Amino acid sequence: MNLFRILGDLSHLLAMILLLGKIWRSKCCKGISGKSQILFALVFTTRYLDLFTNFISIYNTVMKVVFLLCAYVTVYMIYGKFRKTFDIENDTFRLEFLLIPVIGLSFLENYSFTPLEILWTFSIYLESVAILPQLFMISKTGEAETITTHYLFFLGLYRALYLANWIRRYQTENFYDQIAVVSGVVQTIFYCDFFYLYVTKVLKGKKLSLPMPI
Repeated sequence: MNLFRILGDLSHLLAMILLLGKIWRSKCCKGISGKSQILFALVFTTRYLDLFTNFISIYNTVMKVVFLLCAYVTVYMIYGKFRKTFDIENDTFRLEFLLIPVIGLSFLENYSFTPLEILWTFSIYLESVAILPQLFMISKTGEAETITTHYLFFLGLYRALYLANWIRRYQTENFYDQIAVVSGVVQTIFYCDFFYLYVTKVLKGKKLSLPMPI
């Protein structure tokens, strides 16, 4: 544990709380990609299968439970409680374009060919591209609500802080996780255009629009 890891976790948690709060207060899911939220729920599910078999710390266990709950509550709100407000016409990203390559890569590039390890690797690879349906949706509609952009900013900040965490761990522990680092770099790259637009537009009170992500 180091400061970058803790700040990264808090940024990630804040992003999820902002999104849940937005949906709950407005009673509306417009502008939010349900497909991205399904992918994130899948990420946490496959990553935290060791929740009841591998205890690391109270902090670690609590964060895993909170992330799982937030992910599934978000999916429920989009496809259940507030499904009538869900913008299904613009949430059209083809998930198979992400899932098939990620599944294949998980079997080809992993640290151990065991079910839990392959699923953990799958979650790392999938998280790096899970935001693409949301970015695609924003580029398709041409704009995003301010609260949604804040959610995306803190989600991207979480990944940037985790990269700093890996650098710090390499310096202090001589520990290097190639799969996590490379995937984190890929995910951070997807946020680069967004970070620029967030600073130049959203923070100045303007609406945000994104170019086509793919």
